[in-house]
Order: sequence, then C-alpha cells, then structure tokens
Amino acid sequence: MATGENIRRVAQLVADSVNQDCRVAVVVSALAGVTNQLAEAAEKAKKWSEKQIQAFTKELAEKHFDAVSGAVVDGKLQKEGKQIVEATIAELEKVLTGICYVGELTPKSRDYVLSFGERLSAPLVWSALRNLKLEAQCFTGKDAGIVTDSNFGEADPLMNFTVHQIKQRIEPLLEKGVVPVVTGYIAANQDGVVTTLGRGGSDYTATILGVALAVDEVWIWTDVDGIMTTDPKVIPSARMLPALSYQEAAEMAIFGAKAMHPRALEPVIKEGIPVRIRSVFHPENPGTLITKETEAKSTQVVKAVAMIRDVAMLNVSGAGMVGAPGSYAKVLDVLGKNGINVMMISTAVSEANMSMIIRRAVLGRAMSTLEIALVGRGPISEVTAEDDVAVIAVMGANMKGTLGVASRIFTTVAREGINIRMIAQGSSELNISFVVKEADGEAVVRAIHEEFKLDKI
Repeated sequence: MATGENIRRVAQLVADSVNQDCRVAVVVSALAGVTNQLAEAAEKAKKWSEKQIQAFTKELAEKHFDAVSGAVVDGKLQKEGKQIVEATIAELEKVLTGICYVGELTPKSRDYVLSFGERLSAPLVWSALRNLKLEAQCFTGKDAGIVTDSNFGEADPLMNFTVHQIKQRIEPLLEKGVVPVVTGYIAANQDGVVTTLGRGGSDYTATILGVALAVDEVWIWTDVDGIMTTDPKVIPSARMLPALSYQEAAEMAIFGAKAMHPRALEPVIKEGIPVRIRSVFHPENPGTLITKETEAKSTQVVKAVAMIRDVAMLNVSGAGMVGAPGSYAKVLDVLGKNGINVMMISTAVSEANMSMIIRRAVLGRAMSTLEIALVGRGPISEVTAEDDVAVIAVMGANMKGTLGVASRIFTTVAREGINIRMIAQGSSELNISFVVKEADGEAVVRAIHEEFKLDKI
C-alpha cells in the first residue's frame, strides 16, 4: 500500500480471486508511513499553530491524491476518490485543530487521529476495485461491526458480539458477489467511540473477519515472499519457510514486522483457520502457510535464526535480594509503571542479580527510574547496563524434546570465539534466546544458519 501502482496491483489480485469463483473480503492498512506520520502529528498538534496543521494535512492530501491518480484510470471514479480524500482530510484538520486549542492529547483522541490512515486508504482500494468493474462496498472496522473494550491504543475485541454483527453486515454482501473493503486496525467500543487494535492491527482485523465469516484461509499480502529463515540482508542464501505452526509463528513475532503479531493469531488459533503470508509482487509464490501443526511434515529442528538490534542489557544486583520475596516484582513493577517493556529476563538461582533486555531507546529512563525508586531503599544496591549488545533468537517447533540442540547452538558460537552474555529459554522449548555483543551478531547468525543448514530448507 505504498503507491497508486501498488493499490492497482492489489485490486487486480482481488479481481483474479473473484474470477476464480472465490468470495473475497478485503482488509486494508494505511499507506506506507502514514500511521507514523499521524502519530507524530497528534503529539505535535499540542504545540502547533493552525498554519502548521494545515501544512501537514495539505501534504497528506497530496500523497493520497497521487495514489488515487495512480490507482484509478476512470475519470469519474478518480474524481469521486479525491472528493472522499478531501472530506476526510478536512475532518482530520478539525481534530488536530481541536488538540491544538485544548493543548492536550488523550488516548481517546490519539486513536481517533490514528484511524485516519485506514480511513483514507480504504476508499482508494474501493475505487480501484470498481475501476476493474467489480461490485464493492467500503466499511470502517466500526461500520463492519468490530466492537472492543475501551482500552484505547490496544483494544480487545468483544468476539461474540463482533462475530454476530459481522455476520449480519458483511456475510449477505459476499453471498451477492459484492467485495467488502474494510479498514484494518480500526474498531469502536460499545458507545461507538473509535478505538484501535494496537500492534498488528490490520492483520488482527483480517483474522477477526476470517473467524466471523468462517473463511477457508486468511491471506496476508506483504512485500516479501513469506517468513524467512533469517534476514536476507545478512545472509543472501536465506530461504522462505513454506510452513509454520501457530506456535512457531507466535514465537517469531520478535523477528520483525514481516511475521504476524501473536494478538492477530489469537482468533484463528481457536478456530483452526490457516493463515498464508504472500507477496504482492510474486503472487505465483504460495508463501508461508501457518496452521495448527506442521511438525509431522518436517524433520527440521531449527527453522529460523534472527538478530534483534537496538536493545540494551539492564543488570540489577544486590546481596539483599537473596531470599527477599518480591525483589524481582518490585523491579518489574517500577519499569511497567513507567511504560518500559521487558523483552527478556534471566536470573541466577542465587537470586543476587537479574538481567533484562529492553529497547535501547529507553535505557537511560529505565536506569534513572530504578535508581530513584529502588537503589539504597531496599535489597537493590546497583544498576548497570550494556548498550552494545544484540539478541540472537533461534526458533523451531521440533526443538522441543530434541536432545542436544542447545549444545549445538552454543558450541557453534564458541567455535566463532564469541562470548555469550545472557541466556533465556521458556518452557515451550520453541525458542532459545541469548545475548552477544552487537559487533559479533551477524557472525553468530551466519554460523547458526550454516550449522543447521537452513539454506537447504
């Protein structure tokens, strides 16, 4: 969804499916980068002048006008698409001006601003489908019937009510051969106030619709062929994984945006609906199929290895932590209340220290917060950090119960002469994560990729 040409390609993919007698519902994300622009504008609007708001909305309008021109050939449909963009941008300008006057951005108003990305892009896809002579109808997630709680920014759908409403509003259209185009990411609470579904929101919308409509498969169209064994920029011989289990796909969320967020997988896991990740640019490629079980089809022990950059290791220690109930809880509580997410934890049985991986951008805030709240006021005596590290994550469902996997991984790292700073493995045994110096990260990924012959998948 980056350009008008891409939108035209998306419309053609939908048309091809319809021509093969498939009933298709389409979920649309915002144009590339627009959600981030809106999030930034929402924050800045508190201090912006009206002229600055107008400059931002004008630039956003031009981006979508260009997309309409590239996506739609028919002059009448093109004009109609631009009119919808104009009206939506005018509404956005009013919202940002309101934030400017009040000088405050609430979670509720932030969700409202963020909803405009999909509200601007969905009509473009709708116009492109009609340009191909398909019958189509456009909906926001709210209009489609997705109802959530009021946890703005990370709302949870009320599935029973949502399924009932989607069946009532969308299913009859499919039976008539109409293609519903639904905005991803956006929903509404029971009072009709706009909410957003958080990370992986458009994929989440797709799986919610998939469950409500009892579809055969959910297809996630992206700019890559599927989920890869590792980052092809690091290892050009990286291969596409033809199949993954739901558990494996959930574990791979940390691998980056190309994998599905676990929240988005929740609805289909319960119903056993397959999800396929495919490339808009190579539709002939079947992509990666995510289903309940794939272990029986593959003897591959390790399926993927990734390096997570931009992280830091935070170490908390103190002799007073030994045998003191709640020491770890206090640390995590302080971080949680300050909006700092802990990605990985490792502790020693001595209880004298605790190591955590957090995003590098929040390291300074995390250290100062812990020092103010805990150092010298209880069992914790020192907080230290390392900001030149990377996390290596090794994943595969067949790792569970297979003897010697960890030994092979760590022997491979040792052969490279690289020291491991921290290790963590959950009881699922699907993922072993460990920390090395960032400068050594790519060498470790190459060595593990080669050791487990992932380029042969």
